[in-house]
Amino acid sequence: MAVSLLLSGALTWVLVRDLELQSAQDQLDRSILVARPLIQHQECLLRVGAVTNAGAATCRLDDPIDYQARLDLLASQLGTSRLLLLNRQGRVVFDSGSADTSGQAISVTPSKRVTGVAEARTTLGGQTYLVAATTITPTRDPLGAAYVVLGLPQGAFAAAAASDLVPRLLLAGGAALLLAILLVLLVSRSLTRPLGKLAAAAEDIAAGHYSRRVGIRGTDEIGKLGSAFDRMAEAVERARRVQREFLANVSHELKTPLTSLIGFSQALVDGSIKTEKERARAATVVHEESERVLRMAQELLDLARVEAGSISFHITAVDLGGHLQQGLEIVRPRADARGLALDLDVPNDIPPVAADPERLHQILDNLLDNAVKYAPSGATVTASARRVGNSVEGVVTNPAGPHPPDPDRMFERFYRADPSRSAAAGGVGLGLAISRELATAMGGRLWADIDGSGALHMHLTLPAAKGRQVEPLPPPASASAA
Repeated sequence: MAVSLLLSGALTWVLVRDLELQSAQDQLDRSILVARPLIQHQECLLRVGAVTNAGAATCRLDDPIDYQARLDLLASQLGTSRLLLLNRQGRVVFDSGSADTSGQAISVTPSKRVTGVAEARTTLGGQTYLVAATTITPTRDPLGAAYVVLGLPQGAFAAAAASDLVPRLLLAGGAALLLAILLVLLVSRSLTRPLGKLAAAAEDIAAGHYSRRVGIRGTDEIGKLGSAFDRMAEAVERARRVQREFLANVSHELKTPLTSLIGFSQALVDGSIKTEKERARAATVVHEESERVLRMAQELLDLARVEAGSISFHITAVDLGGHLQQGLEIVRPRADARGLALDLDVPNDIPPVAADPERLHQILDNLLDNAVKYAPSGATVTASARRVGNSVEGVVTNPAGPHPPDPDRMFERFYRADPSRSAAAGGVGLGLAISRELATAMGGRLWADIDGSGALHMHLTLPAAKGRQVEPLPPPASASAA
């Protein structure tokens, strides 16, 4: 701000000085036209008390010394600093200010504003002068002068301009400085208040108050920052809520098998189970519940590794139709036990997909296992595939039954449409969450929808493989519970 004031003041000073000098030059140009006839009047010899009717043609030139004395007196009457006469070569033959300039050359150029006047800026006695000149007849001048010149010192006008301008500049600068201080205070206050709110809200969130919001809105940078901060706070609050729900679900899922393990193992230890049949049943429950806890621990570990990006993928060309057929064969015994029909619909021209064979097998195993678990008895589970642009889409379809799931929540951790049947089936609700993370990591997408007939469709889209040899199918393995 101070630099701007200094620059504007300097520019104003230069402009005002130039205007003053131009005004002085114009005044000098007009003065020289008035001075020329007075100079010419002094050229003829006139004695005090003498009366003559002689015209210009019979004028008798005055003595040069007397002529110069009268010119000195005339210069003081004209009110100019210097009166000069120049010969045809532009050299000084008379200077009312100093005799030291005699013979000095002064170059003049015609004025663009006043006809018959020439202008120049020259140095006389070490000082810069503004000069205006006009012509006279050399033969009628006692000194043989061809130009009459009036000169004014340039410094006098600059000093006058400064003395007139500086107080006004100081006054304007002071007013501008006060206004600038007020503007700075207003701007700084408008910036520091929202920034202070943001800092306080950040401290509250760091202290665990995740519902804190700043409520700053606007189209400027501060408003955008406030909106972004509130979105971040919402995301942190949501993540903390999901984390709490996740821990609560894990605790709940572990509680049931651990309770069974502790109860039956305690019965085996203290001998309260008497018969061999009861002991065998207790051992079976302990074994099954131990497997359930181990399976859930493995699924939690897989989910954490996928979300952390620490699982490595061996992406190659994989036959999606072959994997669907193999997955159906794995779940066929359980489907037969529930009276379910299995159907495969894969065209012959389906290209291979770019995926990790083991992870693709894990995803399809989860989808088919859930379809067999929750489809109504006697229904049909269909596995199909089709090409969609540069991708291949696999779909597992089954009737949703009396307790249809929410397609938007199916891939949440520990989600169950029918908690009683899920617990009885042995699942903990992590398989689909893991499958979606695996599909995303391989550049695909996994989602679900329910059509108007109540059929649940699980869609898996993966990019089609290009120029790769198809990976052979892995050997069949037992299905993991979802």
